[in-house]
Amino acid sequence: MIMPAGVRKLVLTTHLTFSIGWIGAAVGYLGLGIAATGSEDPETIRSAWIGMETIGWFVIVPLALASLLTGLVMALGTKWGLLRHYWVIFSFVLTVFATVILLLHMPTVTSTTDIARTADPATLARLGGDLGHPAIGLGVLLVVQTLNMYKPRGMTSYGHRRQRTERSASFPTPN
Repeated sequence: MIMPAGVRKLVLTTHLTFSIGWIGAAVGYLGLGIAATGSEDPETIRSAWIGMETIGWFVIVPLALASLLTGLVMALGTKWGLLRHYWVIFSFVLTVFATVILLLHMPTVTSTTDIARTADPATLARLGGDLGHPAIGLGVLLVVQTLNMYKPRGMTSYGHRRQRTERSASFPTPN
């Protein structure tokens, strides 16, 4: 079922807000990771980890889940469909992948933050920052954003069958 234009615009606006917010929050998280890695000040490292945990659980995770949900609504409620075009499938799979990795990684962030809260300066210096996950995650999100902007051609077999069915339904055969 295709959404009415007004509803589609509302859902698209909501989806873009969550998705771009996720990218922005990931940049902020990465900035804190860089600060923790580049600093020798124990309080900077401790604060960066506390900030990463807070941003992770209270900003990034909700934005990721909301982006995934609104993206699914967009796919199912528009002409693009979830399984009609390869770019939609790739975007959805990458978003699910990024969300799952995020949810699996966040308990580690919490554990490291718990250590950082009470660690002595020498232990804090060894903690460094969290750079790998947010950098790769940001890369994945930018690939998804690019796919969604450019919408590369390429329909799936299912998409071709659906298109033929819809065309034949709109042009009934004469009796």
